[in-house]
This record gives sequence, structure tokens and C-alpha cells, in this order.
Amino acid sequence: METETNTGTSIGATPLAVVTGASTGIGRALAAQLAEHGFDVVIAAEEPEIHEAADALAEHGQQIVPVQADLSTADGVTALHTRVTELGRPVVALVLNAGIGVSGRFDQTALEDDLRLVDLNVRSTVHLAKLVVRDMVAAGSGKVLVTSSIAAVAPGPYHATYAASKAFVHSFAEGIREELKDTGVTVTSLMPGPTETEFFSRADMGDTPVGQADKDDARDVAKDGYEALMAGKASVVAGSFKNRLQAELGTHLPDALAAPIMARMTKPQQ
Repeated sequence: METETNTGTSIGATPLAVVTGASTGIGRALAAQLAEHGFDVVIAAEEPEIHEAADALAEHGQQIVPVQADLSTADGVTALHTRVTELGRPVVALVLNAGIGVSGRFDQTALEDDLRLVDLNVRSTVHLAKLVVRDMVAAGSGKVLVTSSIAAVAPGPYHATYAASKAFVHSFAEGIREELKDTGVTVTSLMPGPTETEFFSRADMGDTPVGQADKDDARDVAKDGYEALMAGKASVVAGSFKNRLQAELGTHLPDALAAPIMARMTKPQQ
């Protein structure tokens, strides 16, 4: 008779994980955590660097399957899910990490940039979760990690669509966690603060106070996220104590007070 591991798979079978936004930063560090702990990992991102990430992650001795796809499109999400399905193995851990930012005053940012952010940060998270979680529920086990942010707990002037998208995915994670509590599937919201990744340069936030401040190491954030995922926690504020303090303040301060405080941190200096 086979026994079960704490990942919900039989001993002798290698568990499979899927990580989006895994070419760099927190996503790549989360994929590394999973590989280090014995998971085979499907990693996805739009950038060709996803193949370089796969080569590096393979050094952990696990099977790493790179998928280059634009997850801001429905076709990209479908292509990723199709590739995962072709492996013929249940997904034990799903990490919904793909996301981008847009910096600037809302009336001055490009409409297409804001809409692409919503498509990637919000729509793709819901789309891929819908496809994979149904199979997890049918199997009676699975773990889902959704990368939100401490930005989710307060208004986000000068990155309004980003903060709103993170508020959405955090609420989404908490909501479906309650719905799925008796199915064997757990859902965890990862809430990092400013982290040393390419996010700030890609979001054009390098000239903001938050972009210039000290940041957490992505590997530390990923370790916190992995441990929370495996423990089935509802959420984790990852990284430094400062992040936990900011999350608490953002949660309890009235929005009218929180918004101008955040604006001083995120307003472009040029």
C-alpha cells in the first residue's frame, strides 16, 4: 500500500508544480524553492529568458519544463494549460505569480498598458486558476499560491491599477480558499513588500522613493511563500518586519489617510 507525502502525492512519484512569471524575480525564486524540495516544475513567462531560467533550475536535479507564452492573452493561458495537461500528471502546487506594474498619474499613462496589466495580473490569474483548480478538486488535493502584495491593503496612487489588481487577487484568494475548505485544496495569498527584482525598472518606478529604497531579497520572499504554501496558510506577509508593519497600517488606516502616505512613496520624482 502506498503512503502519502505532505504534498499529497504518493511516495515514489515526483510532485508537479506550475509557476507563472518565473523567468526572473520572485517567480524564479519560488520555482527554485519547489525544485529544491523535490518538485518537477513547469515554468512560464513571456520572455525568452524563461529558457535560461529552466537551464539554471535544472541544476537542482528535477525536470523543468519551460513554456514561453503571453499570459495576458487567453490563448497564452490556454497554451500553458495544454502543455501542462500533455504531461499527464496532476498539478500538486500552482503558483500564480505573473504580474506587471504601471507607474504614473492615471490620466497620463497609456490605456493599453493599464489594460494589459489587468489582463495579466487579474484575468490570467482567474483563467489559469479555473482550469487547474477544477482538476485539483476532482483529485481531492492541491495547493495554490497567489502572489498579491502589501500594496493590496491600501489605495495605490501613481500605480493605481497595480495596487487595485493586487487587492483583487488577494480578495480572490481569500474567497476561493473559503469555498474550497472541504475539498482538500488550500489557497494562500503571498504578500511581499518591495523586493529586489526587475519589477521596478519594468514598471518605470526607478525614480520613485519606493523604487530607490532598500528592498528584500527575492529568495527570502520565496522561502516565506513556499513555507506558507506547504503549511496551507491563508496568507503571509513575506520579507522584512517593515512589510508586516506597513501591511498592518494599510489595513487599519482609513483610505483617506493611507492614500497620501502611499503617494509620497510612489510619486515619480521627474
